Amino acid sequence: MPLPTFSSLGSGPLVLLLHGSGGGFRSFAPQVETLASLGWRAVAWDMPGYGYSPPIEPYTFKGLAERWIALIEALAPARGAAAVVGQGMGGLLAQEVALRRPDRVGRLVLAATAAALEPDDAYARHIAQCQEALAAGTDPERIAQELVARLSGPQALPEGLQLARYCQAQVRAATWRRALAAMQDFDRRAALAHIGVPTLLVAGEHDPVTPPAVLRAMAAAIRGSSLVELPGVGHWPHLEAPDAFDRALLDFLRGTQPAHWH
Repeated sequence: MPLPTFSSLGSGPLVLLLHGSGGGFRSFAPQVETLASLGWRAVAWDMPGYGYSPPIEPYTFKGLAERWIALIEALAPARGAAAVVGQGMGGLLAQEVALRRPDRVGRLVLAATAAALEPDDAYARHIAQCQEALAAGTDPERIAQELVARLSGPQALPEGLQLARYCQAQVRAATWRRALAAMQDFDRRAALAHIGVPTLLVAGEHDPVTPPAVLRAMAAAIRGSSLVELPGVGHWPHLEAPDAFDRALLDFLRGTQPAHWH
């Protein structure tokens, strides 16, 4: 089984960063730099089919989780656990791997994500819009421009939005189509109570796809979890407000994150 491609920086405890359906390893560039400078080994992968990572068929969360497990076993062969940070679809996958392999997940960060996609909820409508743009053959650059404008908050860092647009525009249409289809069937609501590792949830105040209420409901279902709501930002809190996101992340990794800080 060929390993997914990834970038790695720093040395120390392992933090694995999982991008969303419109991302890539560069999506977590601010966090990789921050974590590496402060004593962690930050690893940002390209999900299968993204960048140079080999695709998988069928494109399912089970298959994605298997590739994640193969990567963590290669990076931490002595059965070590990693902190796992996931945004958007990466947050869905982070839930999947935490439930499938709790021995490999030491801490869990779920940003701008959900436990399920329900018919006609905001996330499902977002995916339908993306699928319509793909079916219409819309130029990837135009998709990126429109999507980032629609999902970002009023106080987003311009440089962060520029990176979000770049990453989205690089995603191959065939891969994005499969990723979006896989997301439509995701439902881990009943399993949230079985997540037994320290968990931080991060919501963007103006996220129209996974609004704070969605993350609050997840936090209520995950025992002992913490919730941070970042003001002025949308669906990419790690890029729209990287300093605030990093503060919350670092506090959590160090074990000092207060519960339900808003």
